[in-house]
Amino acid sequence: MGTTIFIYGPLCIPVMMQIVAGCRPAEERAWLEGYRVAPRQPDGVPLLVQAPGALAEGLLLRDATEDMVVRIAHYADAHGLEPVPMQVQTDTGPLRALAFRGEPGRWPVAAGNWSPASWAAAGGEEACHSAHEIMKLLGRFSGAELRFRVDQIRARAAARVAALHEVVPHVEGRGPGDPWVEEIGQRDDHAGWFFTRTYDLRHQGFSGQPSPQIRREVFLAPDAAILLPYDPVRDRVLLVEQFRMGPYARGEALPWMLEPVAGRVDPGETPEQCARREAQEEAGLELGALFRVAQCYPTPGCSTEFYHCFVGLCDLPDPASGHGGLETEAEDIRTHVLPFDRAQEMLSSGEARNAPLILSLLWLASKRSELRGAA
Repeated sequence: MGTTIFIYGPLCIPVMMQIVAGCRPAEERAWLEGYRVAPRQPDGVPLLVQAPGALAEGLLLRDATEDMVVRIAHYADAHGLEPVPMQVQTDTGPLRALAFRGEPGRWPVAAGNWSPASWAAAGGEEACHSAHEIMKLLGRFSGAELRFRVDQIRARAAARVAALHEVVPHVEGRGPGDPWVEEIGQRDDHAGWFFTRTYDLRHQGFSGQPSPQIRREVFLAPDAAILLPYDPVRDRVLLVEQFRMGPYARGEALPWMLEPVAGRVDPGETPEQCARREAQEEAGLELGALFRVAQCYPTPGCSTEFYHCFVGLCDLPDPASGHGGLETEAEDIRTHVLPFDRAQEMLSSGEARNAPLILSLLWLASKRSELRGAA
């Protein structure tokens, strides 16, 4: 005799249940009296919340195998939920079943109830990609170690969905005629805050013949927004300075970088919203107009990281230099306000040593007169 589980939220959706438990959800209706299913804030994870007179609707999974229970428990653990025996109502009468729920009152929840339509509109496709990656960590991580990874998993899933739906201009190049890629296998190697994956594949060659089977490793990263704040009236830019692991690991004696403002595009956030949020967090700036500089892969040979680069107009009065960053993210940031001419000197002197800064300054040089004339 297997375990009886009350499932609710996205696990009632067949594709999600298949990803998480390896089976389709049962079709037996069930509900909890005195509860509702509410989206947690801000990530939208559905929670069972006590609500007198309400009904939390779901489905009943009878005779779940040990493997199904372990898989569902792992997915719930990733979101801070634990199994609790509860009295569940069905069309044939009440019974005891396991329900996965969070600690009452621990998280803020939305006023409205969870629904499949709102879930799909608010990131259902991203949730499916996140679930795939979470389930790959079964047996490797649990508890706090698993939950530590979920934010980055969700951000990578959002980036993947964005890539799948992007309309990319096709002018020159873009592969051989009738291009194809055949994926033979993949293996997830490192699964920390960052993630690496090895692919075995072959693809269409420019000769028209298939390539040999090749093995490639890739660094999986979320999308990022890059912002160069510019004051067109005072003709100044703001740069941030912080310790960077890349230069340190490469062996630089002084691994502190002067850069534009930058940050990860969070799930449910547009690149433009991210740029404005990061300007406030890192430099205390309220931006006016945003101008898109470029959308680009900085290292397409080995990383999925994708940059959305902007110049944002703002006021940079005296004194505008100082400190920024979030203590919760252990950010130690110093801000610098430089005259445009001094910032441009950094290109020829070699002081500008990272691609986002170089790209942003070159774009600003080409648009500076136009921006100053309109200020």
